[in-house]
Amino acid sequence: MPLTPRRPRPRHLRAVLLVAAAASLVAAALPAAVPLGIGDPLFPHLGNPGYDVLSYDIGLTYAGDNKKPLEAVTTIDAVATADLERINLDFARGTVHGVDVNGHPARFASADEDLVITPEHPVTASERLRITVRHTSVPDAASDGGWVRTTDGLVMANQADAAHRVFPCNDHPSDKAFFTFRVTAPADVTVVANGLPAARRREGGRTVSTYRTSHPMATELAQVSMGHSAVLHREGPHGLPIRDVVPAADKATLEPWLAKTPGHIAWMEQQVGPYPFETYGVLIAGADTGFELETQTLTLFERSLFVQPGFPEWYVDSVMVHELAHHWFGDSVSPHGWSDLWLNEGHATWYEARYAEEFGKQPMERRMRAAYALSDGWRAAGGPPAAPRPAGPGQKIGIFRPVVYDGSALVLYALRQEIGERAFDRLERRWVRDHRDSTASSADFAALASAVAGRDLTGFFQAWLYGEKTPPMPGHPDWHSQAPKHA
Repeated sequence: MPLTPRRPRPRHLRAVLLVAAAASLVAAALPAAVPLGIGDPLFPHLGNPGYDVLSYDIGLTYAGDNKKPLEAVTTIDAVATADLERINLDFARGTVHGVDVNGHPARFASADEDLVITPEHPVTASERLRITVRHTSVPDAASDGGWVRTTDGLVMANQADAAHRVFPCNDHPSDKAFFTFRVTAPADVTVVANGLPAARRREGGRTVSTYRTSHPMATELAQVSMGHSAVLHREGPHGLPIRDVVPAADKATLEPWLAKTPGHIAWMEQQVGPYPFETYGVLIAGADTGFELETQTLTLFERSLFVQPGFPEWYVDSVMVHELAHHWFGDSVSPHGWSDLWLNEGHATWYEARYAEEFGKQPMERRMRAAYALSDGWRAAGGPPAAPRPAGPGQKIGIFRPVVYDGSALVLYALRQEIGERAFDRLERRWVRDHRDSTASSADFAALASAVAGRDLTGFFQAWLYGEKTPPMPGHPDWHSQAPKHA
């Protein structure tokens, strides 16, 4: 092809090209985008270093079809805790349309389950950040967490590591934050989320519902329900507002169960002190999840738990109490790391079992003796309570094993045997009071137990939380545990 003379470029075009060239040089100077994590032994790439999230503002637009992606805008207010050339967020499902940092467009790339953002200017430690991500949020029929399709809409099930399948976030319970949800949906769709309603307005044939939390929350506890639901209101202890969200056609059938909640809350308050949040409610979904989930202020239950024949009344009651107890143990006091999960599930199982003993004539000692007999096998299969093994490939909730339920309630039973009922009850109340709206670890629990008991319990907790074998049960030398040959 013959050469042709080049016409001079206008000055403004040369300037644009120079800026583009400079940007390319910066990009070339930075290493490739890589996923990061805070080093949680069970989820090494979960969470991100270098910043602390203060709040999330999550806008979702739902068209009424639970098979289609939702358009979304997630705004994160945070403070940098280190100098950052890049900011990593956890985000694994959805298309990112654009990102702004402090009002300026930023470059972004995906790296495994991270969204890696390169701001216009490097971030310095202590700098306030506002990160805005415009993206889609994708329901998936083969979901391993995140959105769950119901018979009439969507709910969330984010435990343990699935919030970032719904919205960009720092997806680790050690970084709790305040949440605001702004959900646009067809006018005939009922929307309820964590916290209390802050605003509601009509826009043509759509309604925009805003909910806001009054207490910080871990990402795994986020909840938004969208469907053709009835919202039932009642009052709990001390005027606590209770709102339940149920399939509209089932409200009369479910009412006898829902009416129990104020009494459940009153019973838990007698055990450990005041309910720690601004509201509570039961969310009953037309979905088969295989579990119930303590999403903060709005607990997720399967419809089948309440309508399927064969479950004794005491059993359903105790499951409801289990999830309610999590609002003290797991929601208000969140685990510092996922190896501290036993503090969540052990305590919830403990109060479930105590309620079943008091109201269902199911002896706690009988249940704990049965757990003790199986405990060595549970430890062999999944590790001890505070040092569980990671889940296997494709088993996202595989850390939720028997050892963190009855196996960890067994630790609390042994502790009460060791220090006495009165000291144990003081410990429980102080634990939820001292660490309210925060995170805490197994070491924190052991230290507080020692302080309450007035003696060093390091050896007790080392054996019960980290031992391969179950220690002897105080007060029950005749109890024995036998690991199966093929654990």
